[in-house]
Amino acid sequence: MRSLLGVRTVAGQVLLLQIVVAVLLIAAAVAGLAVQARYNGEHEAQNRSLAAAESFADAPGTVAALRSPDPTAALQSSVRRARDGSGLDFIAVMTPDGTRVADNEPSLVGRRAEGVERAAAGTAFTEIFEGAPNDAARAVVPVTDADGSVVGLVSAGVSIENVGDAVNRHLPVLLASAGAALALAVGSSALVSRRLRRQTHGLGPTEMTRMYEHHDAVLHAAREGVLIIGDDGRLTLVNDEARRLLELPPDAEGRPVTDLGLDVGTAELLASGRAVTDEVHLAGDRLLAVNTRPTAPYGGASGTVATLRDTTELRAVSGMAEVARERLRLLYEAGVRIGTSLDVVRTAEELSEVTVPGFADFVTVELLDPVLRGEEPSGTHTEMRRTAVSGIRDDHPLQPVGDLLRFAVATTPMAAALASGHAVLEPDLDVAHGWRAQDPSGAREALAYGIHSLVTVPLQARGVVLGMANFWRSERPERFEEEDLAFAEEVAARAAVAIDNARRFTREHTMAVTLQRSLLPRVLPEQGALDIAYRYLPAQAGVGGDWFDVIPLPGARVALVVGDVVGHGLHAAATMGRLRTAVHNFSALDLPPDELLGHLDELVSRIDQEEAGDGEGITGATCLYAIYDPASGRCSVATAGHFAPVLLLPDGTVDCPDVPVFPPLGLGNLPFETAELQLAEGTQLVLYTDGLIEYRERDVDTGLRVLRETLSGHPERTPEETCQAVFGAMLPPHRSDDIALLVARTSLMDRGRVAEWDVPPDPSAVATVRAACGRQLEQWGLEDIGFSTELMLSELITNAIRYGSEPIHVRMLYERCLICEVSDGSSTSPHLRRAATTDEGGRGLFLVSQFAERWGTRYTPTGKVMWTEQSPAAGPRQPVELMLDDVSW
Repeated sequence: MRSLLGVRTVAGQVLLLQIVVAVLLIAAAVAGLAVQARYNGEHEAQNRSLAAAESFADAPGTVAALRSPDPTAALQSSVRRARDGSGLDFIAVMTPDGTRVADNEPSLVGRRAEGVERAAAGTAFTEIFEGAPNDAARAVVPVTDADGSVVGLVSAGVSIENVGDAVNRHLPVLLASAGAALALAVGSSALVSRRLRRQTHGLGPTEMTRMYEHHDAVLHAAREGVLIIGDDGRLTLVNDEARRLLELPPDAEGRPVTDLGLDVGTAELLASGRAVTDEVHLAGDRLLAVNTRPTAPYGGASGTVATLRDTTELRAVSGMAEVARERLRLLYEAGVRIGTSLDVVRTAEELSEVTVPGFADFVTVELLDPVLRGEEPSGTHTEMRRTAVSGIRDDHPLQPVGDLLRFAVATTPMAAALASGHAVLEPDLDVAHGWRAQDPSGAREALAYGIHSLVTVPLQARGVVLGMANFWRSERPERFEEEDLAFAEEVAARAAVAIDNARRFTREHTMAVTLQRSLLPRVLPEQGALDIAYRYLPAQAGVGGDWFDVIPLPGARVALVVGDVVGHGLHAAATMGRLRTAVHNFSALDLPPDELLGHLDELVSRIDQEEAGDGEGITGATCLYAIYDPASGRCSVATAGHFAPVLLLPDGTVDCPDVPVFPPLGLGNLPFETAELQLAEGTQLVLYTDGLIEYRERDVDTGLRVLRETLSGHPERTPEETCQAVFGAMLPPHRSDDIALLVARTSLMDRGRVAEWDVPPDPSAVATVRAACGRQLEQWGLEDIGFSTELMLSELITNAIRYGSEPIHVRMLYERCLICEVSDGSSTSPHLRRAATTDEGGRGLFLVSQFAERWGTRYTPTGKVMWTEQSPAAGPRQPVELMLDDVSW
């Protein structure tokens, strides 16, 4: 309460004033009510007195009593009874001259009353009488006879003292009501004062006056614009200077700042609530420095206060600084945006895009054709191909991308820039006669379009001209000036370095891709064991060492190879070629997968040792080698650090066979193992490299899961369709590694095309087997090559009986060609040799080599197999004349 009653604050003074006013009003009301009550009491007493007096005067017998000899005796008792019955203080009967003849107070009988003259004249009246015997509210009524003459007077009344007693009986009620009213007024005043105290923050009158004076000064006298924006983006307060600077409408307050017609940047800043310091914005032709700060926690609702300062007089200086700042920003953007890719055309496009519209309205870039091909530029520079065009509009008259431009006129800005090696300025193209002479019709179209100024800059790197960049202005009225040349040359220099890097990368990438594709199989060999499809994609940033191969083997078998050399570039591609050649050479020996990988591992280790000093070893190469035999449906698989194949079975399920995994080539020094898989006809083997399933955003497990989901449930797909489905679902968005995919669907050889015989170790059995083979050849329709085939089989079976060991087995396979195999349990390797003239034998293999298109030996875990191949379409071969000494085992 002390704080509320304090008079040093506006709230305290208002409370005190309200209490005083309430007291005065209540006191006045009580006094008025008391006076009104007294007045009402006196008026009521007069009316009662008048009624009693008139009743007594008109009572029967009153006139007769007055005319009687003794009026007092006749009227005295009646007066007493009338006084008692009416509740008045007195009733008196008087003669016309005012002498009392009867009175309730007997002592007053005979005394004359004052002030009754009007009643004696015949007029009744009431009054507040002051005099003897006491002050009273009385009424005096004349008593008239039948003819209207006044025969007497009747006076009745109430003393003023008794009227006051009646008023005093109402005073407690009046005082209680006054007290209640005062308490209610004080309470309401206290609440109002508390609210006012909170709103004014306890300020005193002086502070309030000073605050409003300052408020008016800020609104009307300050020469710096002030705005307050609420957190809802609406303008709460604005002073006169801000109205002038921003040209605000009169009803701006309360409207969103975005609806006031302000510059977009200025409106967004004011509505954002972002705090800035001296941020420059345009408002019409004025340059304003804007400062914004949040109003919290300095009072009021949350929002933003903004101050505006007109810096138009500094516009020239600020404009120069802004131009310099913009140029620095453009140079920074050029350094960031030019050269983001190693593509020559894209780099030229980045050069044209980065300076529009900040420096020029249109930019064209021309490059020499050798640069576009990745070659070193040489020869004339007068012919260039337009590579990139960027501008503020698409309907420009400039020549499109792909056109060949010739700079035959030496006075053109382009020719002058190429000759000098520096940027050339043509501020007004309307008077550029050399430029107009180069292409008169094109120049007319450009001038009609509005192109009026040009800066042309040669693109040079390492002192070699790569092309040129042309900067054109049309919409912007300002012409290019001399200070623009330095900026244009700086941007062009940065772009030229990026273009030259892209050119050299293009050259190396093209060479590597060419080398790599030359090392990969161009066409798949003819074979009937597998239906094969493949895909190969080099990395986007450079070629790698991924490869695949399909190698036909003796006995209608096919070898499938997939490998990966760690690294990228020419060295990886060349290394891949060396390994692929080695695999071909080792496969010619008809080695099982584990032995072939063992030889390949030794080769890689030897190469690493030889190239250890150059740091170009190939340690980390992986390889998978599989051999499929269509006669048995068996597939032998061995892997060196490579992913195992995925099998899509004929029922649509996907299987990942358990293939022993060994370290990559060159790291192991351990023997490899071969896994034997029995495959049903129609099974699809899916071989791949890691680039298909793994990249930065996808790990190996996820990639394998996606591959299995893609393959599952689609056994009806051809290998080609499987390749399409896998690539459609699994290609990464950016290929950082090569991808090789090989899909092979198995088929089994018709058992009617296979004939087998077990041969006892008896020379006489040769004829029997030979005859059986002849009959089989007749069934197959191969009578044309029957003699040569029987001859070769006789030689091979005889040598197996003579030099080999049991068991001896003969098998003929008729696929695309006729394959004859003679196996025995010996691992002795036959070979051609010179036979002396006097030798009786040793010429069997020579005959085999003459009649067979191909022949050879392969080793098995239980011995060896001698095999021959003949093409039925070629017919029987004629052996050449024996010019050398014979050959033998």
